[in-house]
Amino acid sequence: MYTLTVMGNSFLVITVILSPQLHTPMYYFLCNLSFIDCCFTSCTVPKMLYDIISNMRTISVTGCLVQMTFYLSLGIAECLLLAVMAYDRYIAICSPLYYTIIMSQRLCGYITGIMWSGSIIFSVIPAFIRPLVFCRRNRLNHFACEILVVLELACGDLSATKLFMFVQSFYVLLLPLIFIVVTYICIINSILKIHSAQGRSKAFSTCASHLTVVIMFYGTTLTTYIGQATFSSKLKYIALCYSVFTPFLNPFIYSLRNNDVKGAFKKILTKYPVM
Repeated sequence: MYTLTVMGNSFLVITVILSPQLHTPMYYFLCNLSFIDCCFTSCTVPKMLYDIISNMRTISVTGCLVQMTFYLSLGIAECLLLAVMAYDRYIAICSPLYYTIIMSQRLCGYITGIMWSGSIIFSVIPAFIRPLVFCRRNRLNHFACEILVVLELACGDLSATKLFMFVQSFYVLLLPLIFIVVTYICIINSILKIHSAQGRSKAFSTCASHLTVVIMFYGTTLTTYIGQATFSSKLKYIALCYSVFTPFLNPFIYSLRNNDVKGAFKKILTKYPVM
């Protein structure tokens, strides 16, 4: 699964880069999503696979904190990017005549910069609020150093850190999800006004892939992070969904349902035949 995840997401990135017809905002953000998914799963799965076959299932404190920071940063980036992709679909369907003006290359660059800056800032702030000190048991009941389970091992007053985590969950999980829901309400309302059945089908097909990914990612992430005072050992199985299964399925969802991607890939194979 890990090999297919890396290959599938790399396939999407390479296809978008090498295909001029895919140099549009929608595929630009899809390329970012594939890059995030590739890094997100690579942050945890190789170490998990090594631990499965190894008798030394250990990780240094520094290594654990580094993994936690990257894991959190990439997760936040994906939450924000899915909201941005919903906005892109909203403009394309509800204001098609203004799409190229609104979703300009400059705006896409600004959005990407804000998205990555925000994810990095939100992921490192907990360390600045109160650096974690470990003086209790050193056993993690998890396959990765996820922040909720790492906080269970830290000692001292963690009320400020946990309060920030609650506020952070609101801004990077609930707000983007509410934005996506409102956006899709507007999209569905616009689609229903289309008189042509073929036009409605095409519009729904354009949004189906993104909506599928949103349901998978946000459904499992909200279960883990919203309203959890402590990290239950059962939640690590839910964490597998958004850290392993969703990145694995994304390339198949977007490529198998998208004729533009399949057509572009065929052109690449024609232009650069495998020897």
